[in-house]
Amino acid sequence: MSVVKFNVLTVPAGTGATLEERFSRRAGLVENQPGFEEFQLLRPVEGTDKYLVYTRWRSEQDFQGWLRSRSFQQGHAQASEDAGRTGHGHGHGNEGPAATGSELWGFEVVQHVRAQD
Repeated sequence: MSVVKFNVLTVPAGTGATLEERFSRRAGLVENQPGFEEFQLLRPVEGTDKYLVYTRWRSEQDFQGWLRSRSFQQGHAQASEDAGRTGHGHGHGNEGPAATGSELWGFEVVQHVRAQD
């Protein structure tokens, strides 16, 4: 079965749109990676300042391969560059970072149900 990774980002009030824009500029970097199955950026709607970056992979080895890939490094370098230019992201600037914390949660998929057409 697949493995699921959640990157849990703490996003201060007012910086969510910046985070979302940064992710949209990175579109296309993960889709062609070996073992990649799915990506979702989840915006909080109540009671939390945490965004969830959800990815699903065929295996842990495929996820680790993504972390070592040139595409991963390019995407994060672009985010750092954007942060330095705009004051958002993991870099520092006049407006502060878009995400102030990050933690990675990993899960194995043991059950997966889809809607019937």
